[in-house]
Amino acid sequence: MKFRPLQDRVAIRRAESDTKSKGRIIVPDNAKEKPQEGEVIAVGQGARDQDGALVALKVKAGDLILFGKSGTEVKIDGDDLLIMKKADIMGIIFNKTVAAKRAA
Repeated sequence: MKFRPLQDRVAIRRAESDTKSKGRIIVPDNAKEKPQEGEVIAVGQGARDQDGALVALKVKAGDLILFGKSGTEVKIDGDDLLIMKKADIMGIIFNKTVAAKRAA
């Protein structure tokens, strides 16, 4: 993909949501709640602080993150992405199984 967000924005691909509930009931698409976790696809170069120094983002492409309900949904190269500011990211999810799959 040839896209890089500007300043302190991040491009995220949402994680796939389950089609069945925990009670094994099939949930229709329009009733599903969108997951609030996803994979970072691209990051901007960062924002400037009061002194004019560039403050880089602490997330990088490939990180699995947890984020808030804000952001702008866009479609780039056929991918549905979410663009949001770094302030809307709550944290990085560390999962050994996901890290092992990426390393393989």
